[in-house]
Amino acid sequence: MPSSIQHIPLPRLLLAAPGSGSGKTTVVCALLQALKHRGLSLAAFKSGPDYIDPMFHRQVLDTPSYNLDLFLFGRHEQGAAAAREVLIRHGAAADLSILEGAMGYYDGVGTGSEASAYELAVATDTPVILVVDGRGAGLSLAAVLQGMAAFQADSPVAGFIVNRINPRVYDHFKETWEKTSGLKALGCFPDMPDCTFSSRHLGLVTAGEIADLQETMEKLAAQAEKSLALDDLLACARQAAPLPNVSPSQVPPAAGRAVLAVAQDEAFCFYYEDSLQVLQDAGADLVFFSPIHDKKLPPCDGIYLGGGYPELYAQALSLNESMRASLRQAFAGHVPCFAECGGFMYLHETFRDSQGRHWPWVGAVPGETFMTSSLKRFGYVTLQAEKDNLLCQAGDTVTAHEFHYSDSTDSGRDFTAYKAGSRRHWPCLIANNHFVGGYPHIHFLGKRDWAARFVAACIHRKEEFHEN
Repeated sequence: MPSSIQHIPLPRLLLAAPGSGSGKTTVVCALLQALKHRGLSLAAFKSGPDYIDPMFHRQVLDTPSYNLDLFLFGRHEQGAAAAREVLIRHGAAADLSILEGAMGYYDGVGTGSEASAYELAVATDTPVILVVDGRGAGLSLAAVLQGMAAFQADSPVAGFIVNRINPRVYDHFKETWEKTSGLKALGCFPDMPDCTFSSRHLGLVTAGEIADLQETMEKLAAQAEKSLALDDLLACARQAAPLPNVSPSQVPPAAGRAVLAVAQDEAFCFYYEDSLQVLQDAGADLVFFSPIHDKKLPPCDGIYLGGGYPELYAQALSLNESMRASLRQAFAGHVPCFAECGGFMYLHETFRDSQGRHWPWVGAVPGETFMTSSLKRFGYVTLQAEKDNLLCQAGDTVTAHEFHYSDSTDSGRDFTAYKAGSRRHWPCLIANNHFVGGYPHIHFLGKRDWAARFVAACIHRKEEFHEN
């Protein structure tokens, strides 16, 4: 009997590297901008949980970039199916989809490759282009390329781009690298010091903070047109196999709609586009507000405070007393609220900055949050609820990710976090029937029923309010 599953043509490439710092984001942005100039419609994606690289993709395309995270999507086949779903949803109508890998190509959970760019490439049957650092390399680069491609038999590495290399050196070694590695050379990129993206404690600075970013993108695009084999890259992408379009099992939406206020400004900008979409599918109408610039919350039935860099805007957040009062009042009135990382920090009574200054913040969560000199509880975790709460019942679990340099005098004890690939575990999150807040980030695509429960609570609060 012939298969009834529809297969979707979707030209695509995944750009990966042997390790972090190889210049993937720079090359991806250059490629996106150059192909945009050619009139192609493009879709961009990021492997893993990173929030910042997609902001650079968005700056080029003026449309959102989407995360593909095999761990946050639910691990194993659930995560792979969700990744294919997201890729088809946003890439099927585009001429080309570009996926940017995270860390090293094979680097995943713990010491293994789970949820790595390699596993994403296999799960989505996407051709891989390696971005390798060419500084000081000759024939030895072929050994790196060959080893990367052959390390796993099913790894779909198709070619390579050499970054930070003089084009004359690239031309000299190109044929040798191709012959000895068995991979196709797809161009090079010289070192461009005036086009580098600055970093800070959570990674690159956000795209919105770079004043001359568009000018930088144009320089990168001009170089890509000159030294990348754009036609060959497009040909490689068009050879990608069609993807099976299997509809995911959906959680029925709640009976009714609720307005969910989402904090979004310079301080709070870490959200997954598809996670927000799941909330909308569950019955939420999103309205965005700025804890820095707006005087008070917009009329709403629930609140979502995402992560970001509130520590950089501590004074501005503190000086906006009317917004802080508005949030305290909503919290006291049991308006359903979910707060992640930076949003959780902002709800504390005070923030102590690196100079030891104390800034009054919302005061809905007792205690103080403060900056430290190192990463705290970094990496993928599985959260288990210790009690019934706004999002789930006791014993329920969800995959999550932590990445922060701040800490709190009370990070909560209503969930337990089990670190992936390790025996470590610790208490986390403050949770009750109207609030869940803590340092871990989740993706509602991996737990659609949690999104439905959150929105249902917002609808119930709305109905209660109108009855009274």
